[in-house]
Amino acid sequence: MKKKIITLIIALATLSSCEKFLDKRDPTATSFDEFFNTEEDLRRVVYSSYLDAFMGPGERRLLFYMTEGRSDNAYARIETDHHMIIANGNMTSNSALAVYYWNLHNQHIGRINTYLANVGVPYVENESTRQRYKAILEGLRIWHYFRITEFWGNVPFVLTPVKLEEATPPVTPKAEILDKLFEMSEDVANRLPENEGTTNAYMFNKYSFKTLVMRYALYNGRYELAARLAKEIMDSGKYQLHPQYANLFNYQADKTNKEFIIKFDMESHNNSATASFQHLAPQYRTGNGQSYVVPLKALVDSYWTLQGRSIDKCPLHTKQEYELNPKLNRDPRYEASVFGHGDLFNNEKIDIYDAKSAFYYQNLRSSRSGYWFKKFVDQADAFRTGGNMHFPLSRYAEVLLTYAEAKIMLNDIDELAKSCINQIRKRAGLDMTIADVNLTAKSQQEWIALIRNERRTEFAGEGLRYSDILRWKTAETVLNQPALGHMRLNGGGQSEILKIEDRKFLNHQYLWPFHESSFQVEPNLVQNPGY
Repeated sequence: MKKKIITLIIALATLSSCEKFLDKRDPTATSFDEFFNTEEDLRRVVYSSYLDAFMGPGERRLLFYMTEGRSDNAYARIETDHHMIIANGNMTSNSALAVYYWNLHNQHIGRINTYLANVGVPYVENESTRQRYKAILEGLRIWHYFRITEFWGNVPFVLTPVKLEEATPPVTPKAEILDKLFEMSEDVANRLPENEGTTNAYMFNKYSFKTLVMRYALYNGRYELAARLAKEIMDSGKYQLHPQYANLFNYQADKTNKEFIIKFDMESHNNSATASFQHLAPQYRTGNGQSYVVPLKALVDSYWTLQGRSIDKCPLHTKQEYELNPKLNRDPRYEASVFGHGDLFNNEKIDIYDAKSAFYYQNLRSSRSGYWFKKFVDQADAFRTGGNMHFPLSRYAEVLLTYAEAKIMLNDIDELAKSCINQIRKRAGLDMTIADVNLTAKSQQEWIALIRNERRTEFAGEGLRYSDILRWKTAETVLNQPALGHMRLNGGGQSEILKIEDRKFLNHQYLWPFHESSFQVEPNLVQNPGY
């Protein structure tokens, strides 16, 4: 039994058993040497390394927009998708998610280690092609390690294929792993091409990889590095904000904008249908909307006013007026990102309180919060079996806000940092005669509150919120509150709010548990405190 489990982390053994991962050119191939010998084979292993872990359009446990359900932004209704129990605090060392994500990342690290050890085997016409794919694989391995250190902290750190008798490597401290990853990242970036290719645009180029490293530098408090990388990406001139924010997330601009940096495009999954409409949209007539993850009132209330003020600090209307009418004098990013009660969907008015309506909030495939994400829901997909949406795993907006946040955390708020925030706000459509951040002096704490909310509203529905509340150490506050939905006044003039579930977050949940079964395979693991 132990040997059987160990094979999960032994790359060579899994290479000959996982058809999906291999996507083999020769269906009769039974050994590593038989399928890993041409340039196309090398491309295919890189393609599969993206597909199986980062860019599968149908795997809800992995899709970036589904991970909003781990946070105070959203509610995910299917427990086996794993996001729900992360948000409501029911994650334990026996939860399936602990072994699922741990095995996923470690299997892929093992496979990549084996590919890199044999990268000289396949025949290529041009040696630069081999070097490019090698650098991409090294970049993917770094991405996996960024993720597992974020969630588990101290873990085994292995960069070579593991033999069966060596399958229990020691644990390495997270800080030591990060030092090495950031050092390796510099070298990898320098070996990647400057520009994305006309094909395989989803694969790393120098600046898309730097964007990934920039993100994790920010996540891990390496603010000088995050600011430097953000500035290098800005100075490259390769990306720009798209003028229409809303159009980035539907078929009007998903394929034509210059803002997407790490692209989850159709080629990344061999043109198989995308499923964001099914995952995010409401049930409608014969459509296939499932409302698997939906926004919460906490996210709706986080959208500041058109003037850039929080809804509890605006002299124009009361907080209750804003709560009752989320479109009232609001940041236009709200209407670009969320829709709900009283809005139109396919020209039909949504009434979440009508028990005869498909939108009724208690229907299985409706939204229990009364809200839905508008991002990645294009009504052209309403009656189609699938879509062809291109998604951003990172956007240029993140570069600008990363530079600003890093400089704020360093208490070195220069003119460029202010400009970065203003560019985001101006593109969003705020009233810059008031929302311009240069107009009022701010303490560092006020800057921190501003940039954190700016990130929340700019990237709502894009899978960044959970990592943000972990690194800011605010999960213990925002996830220790009930998950609430739409608010209205009853016949007596009192407010009523839809309640979905109670949530809890304990301090030890800033790290995830190792599953109990993992210790049978890797006895050197040390369980994180509290589990």
